[in-house]
Formats: sequence, C-alpha cells, structure tokens
Amino acid sequence: MKRWEYWLWPLLTLALALLVWQTAVTWTQTRIFPGPIQVVRGLRELSSKGVLIRYVRDSLVRVLSGYLSALLLGVPSGLLLGWHRAAEECFNPVIQVVRPISPLAWTPLAIVWFGVGNVTPVFLIFLASFFPIVVSTINGVRNVPPVLRNAGRNFGLMPAALLRRVIFPAALPQILIGLRIALGIAWLVVVAAEMIAVDSGLGYLIIDSRNAGKRYDLVIAGMLLIGLIGLGLDAAMRRVERLQSIRWGFSND
Repeated sequence: MKRWEYWLWPLLTLALALLVWQTAVTWTQTRIFPGPIQVVRGLRELSSKGVLIRYVRDSLVRVLSGYLSALLLGVPSGLLLGWHRAAEECFNPVIQVVRPISPLAWTPLAIVWFGVGNVTPVFLIFLASFFPIVVSTINGVRNVPPVLRNAGRNFGLMPAALLRRVIFPAALPQILIGLRIALGIAWLVVVAAEMIAVDSGLGYLIIDSRNAGKRYDLVIAGMLLIGLIGLGLDAAMRRVERLQSIRWGFSND
C-alpha cells in the first residue's frame, strides 16, 4: 500500500461515517440524538469553559497512575513467578481465582477502603492492569527457548544476571503484548470508575451530561474523545513494539 493510500482510505471511511450519521439524524428529524455539527459545538463549549482539557487530563493521570503501578509491580512479579516453578505453583491458584473478577466488581469495596476520590479509580485501574501484565510476563518467561538459557549458563552467568540479560530480553515481546492489552483495559475501566467514584474526567462528563439536562451532544463528544484517546494510546504502544531492539518478536505488519 502506498503512503498516500494509507491515509486516504481511513479518511474516506471517516467522512462516509460522518455523512451517514448526519443523514440519519436529518432524515429521522430526531430532537434527542445529536448530529456531528452539534457534537462539535458541544466540544467547543466545553473547551471555552476550560472543562475539556481538565477532564482529559484527570482521566489520563488516573490511567497512568494505576497502569504504571501495575507495570512496576507486575513485570518483576511475573519474572520471578515464571523463573521459579515452585513460586508459580504456590501463587497460581490465587491469581486464577482473582483474575476473572471484573475490576468494577471491586468498586463497593474500593469506596469503603479509599472513599470517593482519585484513589478508588486508580486502585481499580491497577487491578485491571496487574493480572494481564503478570500472566503475559509469566508466559513470556516460560516460552524462552531452552537454548538461550543453556547458552547463558555456559557463559557463566549467575541466575540474577541470566534473568536480567537473557530471559527478560527474550520474553520482552510477549510482555509488551500483555502491556498493550492491559493499557486498553485500563482505559476502559477508568471511564466506568469515573461514572461512580469521582466528579471529573471523561466518564464523569458522560454521566453528568446525561443527568444534567440530557445533553446528548456532550455525551457523544465524551464517547468520541474516549475512542480517540484510546486509539492514540494503542498507537503509542505499537510504536514501542516497533523499536529496533525488540521488533524481532513481532511480524512486519
């Protein structure tokens, strides 16, 4: 695909979607569901009030706080559990029991523990991100070819050096897959958590716009912002995957 085609077809698809959207609103003559022009006006209104940037910032700060906490704890934990079979057998039942529980199911307990504020959504994001990171890291360590382990031992590497210099780089492509999945989940959870536990952010914008005057133009605006920011976060993770030092673990697509 040529470079201009790479941009042309998505733009044409977007333009077609907007045209269909506006046509449907005009044809049905609905007074509830807004068209693209109304949504743009809603975004301009939020921007003029100084609310838009603040809500986007608050959501991103919460996501990054919970996600980075999960990353800093989850990757080392996964490396150790993947490296030590006995430790994995000990903790795996707990992980497999807690992992399927929706992070939002923890909301009542999180509010009891931390109250209504920023800590609650950050905690929920941490839970949502932690287990995908741990599981992908464990699997990454387990899938390292034995020949690499043996080569490291033959060069006299001690266990700590072998884990740092051989196992972690070899497992990194699979770890990044887990990090990318966890980031997507974190972005989903922050929106739901903000509808319950805080009074700012994009999730709060959606529920507040619905309750205060049924401003569906702002509801749709918040939804589109969530989608666009999620797309940007995923694109950032894709760029990390394409770094020269780790791109060998991925296809060329």
